[in-house]
Amino acid sequence: MRIRFGKAVLAGLVGTLVFDIAGLLMKREWWDTPAMLGTNLDLGLAGGVPAHYAIGIVLAIIYAGIAPSLWGPDWVRALMFMTVQTVLGVWLFLQPLLGMGIAGLEAGPLVPVISLAGHWAFGLVLAVLYPVRRSASAEQVATANR
Repeated sequence: MRIRFGKAVLAGLVGTLVFDIAGLLMKREWWDTPAMLGTNLDLGLAGGVPAHYAIGIVLAIIYAGIAPSLWGPDWVRALMFMTVQTVLGVWLFLQPLLGMGIAGLEAGPLVPVISLAGHWAFGLVLAVLYPVRRSASAEQVATANR
């Protein structure tokens, strides 16, 4: 299966925007992630915003590449992908690197919950905007098993 890059880029952009809106609703703070990125990259918010959205695009492209190998309906595939990405990429790598401790617990007890919820919001956008196409043979097997 080939990656539909246009759809993946769109899903990454919209997913990142939804991630930002979810963060605003949960933390009452707009663009704290791009600000943190910009500060740590010495680029300020003007550099943090494009970096943040580029990361969203890259995550969507990676999802597009591996989603056909995951099981379940699109929403399950996307939430599995984002859960693994959040645990390995955010909780065990990024947040400790930023001095927040594992899963960001040194920054507060709700940080892991908020982080996972925001990434799940991103994942649900992936599920809607980048549905996994089933091959004809997979469709025939599914029909035969009914």
